[in-house]
Amino acid sequence: MRLEDQLSTLAELGLPLAVGRTVDELLYSWPREAYERKPFDLVLFTLGCMVEDEPWERWLCDRAWHFDTECVRGQGSYVAIARQLCRIAGRPDALSGLRDHVDLETEEAWIEYTADGRRVNWPVEVRDDWADLMVVGYLIDELEHGDRRFHVRHNGQAMTLFFLDDEAAVRLNALAGEQVVSPFPG
Repeated sequence: MRLEDQLSTLAELGLPLAVGRTVDELLYSWPREAYERKPFDLVLFTLGCMVEDEPWERWLCDRAWHFDTECVRGQGSYVAIARQLCRIAGRPDALSGLRDHVDLETEEAWIEYTADGRRVNWPVEVRDDWADLMVVGYLIDELEHGDRRFHVRHNGQAMTLFFLDDEAAVRLNALAGEQVVSPFPG
């Protein structure tokens, strides 16, 4: 299936390229044949990434994020995770007053934020540089709204998160011929 046709279908399902992003930017990372060999496989991974060319910090899709769960380096790690979740949920200000504390040596960590007028503080389990997926699930619970939910596509130690309604996820799995996304466990 042509890359452009895959992108058109994904846009209909709620996963369009971000404004200003182009097919050429996808082709900068991988050749066309790699995208078209197994429809929806590589393109779903790539949508969660940033453009791999200058200028930097440009996401390919605003409703997807490739989340390497081995990402905790210290202070600010959980704030960065929360901001990415807010971005793909289309709710950049849903969690305000974000703060975290991460000390890998003493194995002490927490994240704090305000959501819907409530101040929340979650303790974080420290396991080397691995993200605490229970806390990620709490953040996701704060951000899901309407009929849209976080869906996940596992990729070893990483995952690509998508913000879709359940019907779009079912259609995507049918198009791919296998279950490529499922609701985030929580």
